[in-house]
Amino acid sequence: MGLRPDEISALIKEQIKHYDDMIEQKDVGTVMTVGDGVCLIHGLDNAMLGELLLFPNEVYGMVMNLDEDSVGAVLLGSESTIKEGNEVKRTGKIIEVPVGDALLGRVVNPLGQAIDGKGQIKTTKTRPIERVASGVMTRKKVDQPLQTGITSIDAIIPIGRGQRELIIGDRQTGKTAIAIDTILNQKDQNIYCVYVAIGQKNSTVAQVVEKLRKGGAMDYTCVVSAGASELAPVQYIAPYAGCAIAEEWLEQGKDVLIVYDDLSKHAVAYRTVSLLLKRPPGREAYPGDVFYLHSRLLERACRLNEENGGGSITALPIIETQAGDISAYIPTNVISITDGQIFLQQELFNSGFRPAVDTGLSVSRVGSSAQIKAMKQVSSSLKLELAQYEEMQAFAQFGSDLDEATKATLDHGAKVREVLKQAQYSPREVSTQVITLFALKYGFTKPLQVEQVTAFMDGLIEHVSINHHDIIDEINEQKAISDELSKKMKDVIGAYVEQFEKTQAAG
Repeated sequence: MGLRPDEISALIKEQIKHYDDMIEQKDVGTVMTVGDGVCLIHGLDNAMLGELLLFPNEVYGMVMNLDEDSVGAVLLGSESTIKEGNEVKRTGKIIEVPVGDALLGRVVNPLGQAIDGKGQIKTTKTRPIERVASGVMTRKKVDQPLQTGITSIDAIIPIGRGQRELIIGDRQTGKTAIAIDTILNQKDQNIYCVYVAIGQKNSTVAQVVEKLRKGGAMDYTCVVSAGASELAPVQYIAPYAGCAIAEEWLEQGKDVLIVYDDLSKHAVAYRTVSLLLKRPPGREAYPGDVFYLHSRLLERACRLNEENGGGSITALPIIETQAGDISAYIPTNVISITDGQIFLQQELFNSGFRPAVDTGLSVSRVGSSAQIKAMKQVSSSLKLELAQYEEMQAFAQFGSDLDEATKATLDHGAKVREVLKQAQYSPREVSTQVITLFALKYGFTKPLQVEQVTAFMDGLIEHVSINHHDIIDEINEQKAISDELSKKMKDVIGAYVEQFEKTQAAG
């Protein structure tokens, strides 16, 4: 028997009455389970991946799992006030971070909130922390140098604007020191810097900030900190937030340097979140998409062509190895994503060769196209000379009677090593590096003892900057060593060698 018209009308009225409830149900959910910073929610049918959710007591969460009958979210605040049955609301916003010049000189958490005690950040603009990387057609070849101020890197493993160069090594080998030196060296270079600290102790981050402040670098630097005491989801979003801050300046046509310190702890934070969300574990218990975790981050570093503003983001990700094992899962992943790596070796560090850059295992896939011509002219043979020195040194340990050519190679190699030694937080200008390497290349260090080389080079730079500043000016302006300049430099350095020898003899 069919339904009568009045029954149909009553049925439709009943459905319409609950229609508002159905709409509400898609935007408001209920907490089913909560624990370990992870929440399972029923009812958020319209939730988006990465969307910000509002829990009771102003606690925020982020959607990470979209299951058939529930939503998995990670909490970005304390879970102590959240209980089963609590109401959860959608915000309709993908998680975003404040951006703009107001962040310069500030220390913020990954949500863009100030944690340096200097009051709120006054900016109206925000950006989503996740964004698809710029396409190939909007990019340009990397050919502008980004000077680190560290001779062994600028001469042998040059970094270009828009490059992604990995800094890799064991604990306490000076990885962060290289990144901080590079930031300090960007003073007056018209480059903005972002330093992202992931899983570091708050005291360590405070020391870094103080070092940057003393060097005058905080004027052009923003620090994003997700400390070791922070929840794993907060550490997980930190590098993406830092990259969003950098992209604002990129789109204004500016050059930006971003340091991720370090992505090993970032991967561990993501592994923690994934396992709590019951995603299946893979190799070393990392989830299967851990490669995508870092590739989508590092692909956002680029150099844009003129039609798109001509800005650049240069990324220096840091990875910590265990006992120098660069074949582990996360190190090999990040090596394959980046355009080269600076490998720091524990043995070199312990032997007093600092920065402990292993020039044999380190490589830059951008190469000399990211160097000025003057640097190419004086540094082209350095890597080979160091390789020969290390090979001969191993051979010389077993032979007492060495021929003159071998002795000369060993002597020269030892002097090259001395020139490449550099104190922490004392970046060198490119003109200084060129003059020292020029003196080395043309054999002006031959009459000196190895232990005299450092004093000789320091004295030479002082002598040139006081008495022959035109040489420094010409290197900075022309960015190349002409035949006339080469002759002049040889005369000046030759005269200084005689002066130095007399001083040493008298002393």
